Amino acid sequence: MQLRVAVAPLTSSWLDDAVVDAVVAGGGVVVDVHAAPEALIWIDPTKLIELQAVLDATPTITWVQLPLAGVEKFFAAGVVDPRRTWTSAKGSYSEPVAEHALALALAGLRILPERARARTWGRSAGLSLFDEAVTIVGGGGITSSLLQLLAPFRVRATVVRQRPEPMARAARVVGTNALMESLTDARVVFLALALTPTNRHMFASAQFAAMDSNAWLVNVARGGLVHTDDLVVALRNGVIGGAALDVTDPEPLPDGHPLWDLQNCLITPHVADTDEMVRPLLARRVTENVRLRIAEQPLVGLINLELGY
Repeated sequence: MQLRVAVAPLTSSWLDDAVVDAVVAGGGVVVDVHAAPEALIWIDPTKLIELQAVLDATPTITWVQLPLAGVEKFFAAGVVDPRRTWTSAKGSYSEPVAEHALALALAGLRILPERARARTWGRSAGLSLFDEAVTIVGGGGITSSLLQLLAPFRVRATVVRQRPEPMARAARVVGTNALMESLTDARVVFLALALTPTNRHMFASAQFAAMDSNAWLVNVARGGLVHTDDLVVALRNGVIGGAALDVTDPEPLPDGHPLWDLQNCLITPHVADTDEMVRPLLARRVTENVRLRIAEQPLVGLINLELGY
């Protein structure tokens, strides 16, 4: 089977060459987007109007590969439709994102935000992660990678996910109906799940109140999962120990926002998976899925149109 694959939009960037080479490595034939391709690798998540125009003009496209793990913006724009097979990059970037999540957690527990800003010797304080309870909300690839990284710390990990099926290295897996109960003894609460219309602001004042006053919230998923105003209040009043955020709502976080001035808040600018990290990982996913499509096998990273991720 020959698979005609278009890569768009081409911008003469480093990603263009990597994805084109990945299609060829998978056995596909790269063609122009106007040459009746059967598959489309879309590499610019900001150009949603352009993507819709390509799909409207090219009925031959039966499979679309998106470059991101989180695809809520594509759903919000109405681009994703049931007439085609859709795949995302979910799972592709799990290792670097999990690595960043662990780094944020350790930095928070060791009060490194305060230490980094200090201009005097400072107080004696800090907590260890060893033998502590942690809660990870989300049951995908990031969680699997994070559980591996956490194993040497002998943590007691609770995973909260929609389908409470067992996961390797998790002490227990519970459904989302048990979220509040899972927060009470966790030293760190990690957010590693997709953002959907049903879970926006799932972490707000009630969830912060359920957490231990020394616990840290680590968000490497999407900023919209957290009610930002409620988080500011919780941090100011010592309801939780702190928050380490690679994602915010709004994003980018505006200059002068209250979160910037809180010593118990650590913010990184959505860099858990940088361009340098993404390039080989996205290429690997493209090659894998092109091979699977040619072999008429199920693709990796299939998007569930009902759940929105």
